[in-house]
Amino acid sequence: MSQQQKVLGYGIGGAMAMRAAMIVAGYEAITNFKPILLVFAGILIFSSYKLIAEEEEEEEDMSQNAIVKFASSLVPVSDEYDGDNFFTLVDGVKTATPLLLCLVVIELSDVVFAVDSIPAVFGVTQDPLIVYSSNIFAILGLRSLYAFVATMVAELEYLQTAVAAVLGFVGLKMVADFGGVHVSTTASLAVVVGMLGAGVALSLAKKGDDDEA
Repeated sequence: MSQQQKVLGYGIGGAMAMRAAMIVAGYEAITNFKPILLVFAGILIFSSYKLIAEEEEEEEDMSQNAIVKFASSLVPVSDEYDGDNFFTLVDGVKTATPLLLCLVVIELSDVVFAVDSIPAVFGVTQDPLIVYSSNIFAILGLRSLYAFVATMVAELEYLQTAVAAVLGFVGLKMVADFGGVHVSTTASLAVVVGMLGAGVALSLAKKGDDDEA
């Protein structure tokens, strides 16, 4: 447990710094080159399609994960943990432990997730303070609730489809905004909440039917 908390703590600190840099870059790009919104919209629409088209896969062997392989290529990693240390000595040579590998994978994974989440928030508001604070509150919330969220995602069958619908909607909204058709923030949030609520409700209803069968 102490190892998890240490990695999560460092991971959140790194995520906050990287998100700030990516949000500033995104804001500057939107301010100085409006068509970048279409690129953001394309990312969201493609992500929506990928989530909907994605087939259920067997549990992945993390040693074969592309991010894990890339992170392992950056630094030599020992086979064993050394308490909650990020480095240990192997035959007199300072070597990274698997705990450091976990931290690197978390940081790289956050960059991948940010590619979706940051354009999605820019699709609702272009205020950099709101974009940053919403991202950070989400990250801090997941730190405390990650076990609960992981369980609920597995239990709620239609939640992934609802998230895909939200990404697609925000992407299309950005295209509409670029074309001069504005959808208000209030209406956008209402649609997002409605889609997510529908996904949860349908999942719970199906789970109830399955339990009764």
